[in-house]
Amino acid sequence: MCTRILWNSNDVATTVARCMDWAVSDEPELWFVPAGTSRSGNADEASHRWTSTYGSVVTSMWGLGTVDGINDRGLGVHALYLDPEDVAFPEPDGRPSVANAMWVQYLLDNYATVAEAVADIDRVRITSPTFRGMQLGVHIALEDAGGDSAIIEPLGGEMVVHHGREYTVMANSPTLDKQLENLTRFRPFGGELPPPGDITSQDRFVRSAYFLHYLPEPESVEEAVAGVFQLISNVSVPYGAPYSTGDVYPTWWRAGADLTHRIYYFGSTRSPNIFWISLDDLADVREVRKIDPRILTLVGDQTADLQPAALLY
Repeated sequence: MCTRILWNSNDVATTVARCMDWAVSDEPELWFVPAGTSRSGNADEASHRWTSTYGSVVTSMWGLGTVDGINDRGLGVHALYLDPEDVAFPEPDGRPSVANAMWVQYLLDNYATVAEAVADIDRVRITSPTFRGMQLGVHIALEDAGGDSAIIEPLGGEMVVHHGREYTVMANSPTLDKQLENLTRFRPFGGELPPPGDITSQDRFVRSAYFLHYLPEPESVEEAVAGVFQLISNVSVPYGAPYSTGDVYPTWWRAGADLTHRIYYFGSTRSPNIFWISLDDLADVREVRKIDPRILTLVGDQTADLQPAALLY
């Protein structure tokens, strides 16, 4: 499931937050990946290989790929679930390929801004190999320190790009165009309905947009970060809360970023704490490092506590 909220309209800092909702834990690990790291698209016989231009702090999912992160130029990228029946990735066409589980990492490694990434969107072909025995639909949100934003959805064998500062909210299915159409039924977005209170994707989308609209101007960077974390908490799903189908997809963790100052934040919903990693303080580090973000006592600046590690994916 999941939700992403970008606050790019204040005068203090560009901040973003997202949550990870799933039936079981995605066993997250938090990595620092320096510039100069060799990577593979992990896709098929046409898998793309590259060397990272930028360093990044990222969260992995089941040790199989990157689901969230920011790079040292202030670009943030987030993968959220999109129902497989809504998704159709491009067919093989001679381009090098990147698995959807590596899409976030590929973008963070190679681009400094949203505009650069969007302009180069057709350079590689994104594929959908089996992921722990499942086919996972995914769409991508990007934003940068300047407040630019884009939502990318693989629909009908093509990448549909919504590019502009106005794309501040993303949830899950339906596709973004239908989410935006539904939003017009609610105030203050053209309709008269009050904000809804369910945990469905459409209700989370509306509620995110509604409360983001009313966030007051922050007086500090800390308030700018706290603002998006307050909003993402508002659309998080408590443990045990069922959807109408009876399925339970709680929020396992929430991540955020101050893109202006290149700081990545993380909090497990099993813990009352939030900790952070400063990319600027890792500028001279040339080795891969990691930390287990599920340690419940982590709080505050943990940059110095990242440990050298062998990259597993």
